[in-house]
Amino acid sequence: MKKWVLESWEFELTATEGKAGHCRLGIEKGDKFVFQYACPAGICPKVMKQVYTWCFGEEVSGDFARSEYNEKHEMDMSCPDGPVMFHLKAYPINRDENGKSKPNNPRPED
Repeated sequence: MKKWVLESWEFELTATEGKAGHCRLGIEKGDKFVFQYACPAGICPKVMKQVYTWCFGEEVSGDFARSEYNEKHEMDMSCPDGPVMFHLKAYPINRDENGKSKPNNPRPED
């Protein structure tokens, strides 16, 4: 694998409510997943599909702002099946002194 894209956001997804016995993968309150673009190990694919939609929006627009959320880079959400609640935070990374994303590394040749 030759990763060449320099990611500009890092995400932290923390289970804020839920018991292991209520989740097929055993995710429970306090479990935390930190990731950039790639899916973190152990995350539910249903949750990741939902989370990825918000994370991609963060990359494009720069915030999670919508009417029921006051924080630009934080939001609460439930898993699609309902037994686990999550808190999602976005952190800008790989930025210059002006806050602008640093350029990608050269693309590998085929």
